[in-house]
Amino acid sequence: MPKARKSQISLFDTPYYHCISRCVRRAFLCGEENGKSFEHRRQWVEDRIHVLSEVFTIGVCAYAVMSNHTHLVLHIDKEKAQSLSLEAVLQRWHTLYKGTLLTQQYLTPSTREELSEAQIKTIECTAEVWRKRLYDISWFMRALNEYIARAANKEDECTGHFWEGRFKSQALLDESALAACMAYVDLNPVRANMAKTPESSNHTSIQYRIRAARAGKTPKRLMPFSSKSKRGLSTGLPFTLIEYLQAVDATSRHIYLAKQGKVDNNELHILERLNIESDKWLTLTTQFETLFKHAAGKVQHLEQYAHNQNQHWVHGQANARRLLG
Repeated sequence: MPKARKSQISLFDTPYYHCISRCVRRAFLCGEENGKSFEHRRQWVEDRIHVLSEVFTIGVCAYAVMSNHTHLVLHIDKEKAQSLSLEAVLQRWHTLYKGTLLTQQYLTPSTREELSEAQIKTIECTAEVWRKRLYDISWFMRALNEYIARAANKEDECTGHFWEGRFKSQALLDESALAACMAYVDLNPVRANMAKTPESSNHTSIQYRIRAARAGKTPKRLMPFSSKSKRGLSTGLPFTLIEYLQAVDATSRHIYLAKQGKVDNNELHILERLNIESDKWLTLTTQFETLFKHAAGKVQHLEQYAHNQNQHWVHGQANARRLLG
């Protein structure tokens, strides 16, 4: 029986998660079908992701908007949510939802003074519920998918399910899994032959990062890279932008040559530190979603994850042993 989403998201194990949402049957998120183009919907999704990244305390590490599904790599920042003031929590939540009459009155200076102590207490209780939602991946994906589904159904003049059930999530347990999954997501359009290069892959985080880098800026709506290597996964992406771009670029040029040769490890500096051979890296970045199920990482991390989840075994251990050492 499938596990409840709340039991799959374990901040004790990792704050990083890969989330995938797919459209039902033959319904198209984007692309073209029967002479009708849905390409403009890609921008809907990308714009919504950027909005949510500024409302939730969930960082967006990578994303790709495909023809009938989306990929996101997310980082949960619980500490940031807990440090927000009462007013900041209400303001963030009101960006997406109307809130309650009391919370609306609290955010209006002219009416806040009229609120009683009991009403203030009610507002504080409401804010604590919303605070927890601000670092909840299920609420992040709900705010994304419901918004897109309603917009698409309105355009198609129909009702009913737009997404294929709930989103799928994978826990990324270590730096190796995180790097491989991000590259897997960013190179989706290249693998699908929708783009020739990472920078020409429209509506992806890699294109967004490259455009910002060319302008000498850091993308505000994406989680920043570290300026130098860090051991843990607690404070931002544990590798540099240059390392990551070099790895993604070299990988994109060898995707279709995976069975014919190797990529020179000297080109993929990030792999030297992660201790991943280049041919195994190519396997990871082209088959990541099928290699692992609920969690991805080295064997010892998968075993610890299984123990924490009260499971005897977790899918993907053989692949982890073969590809990640």
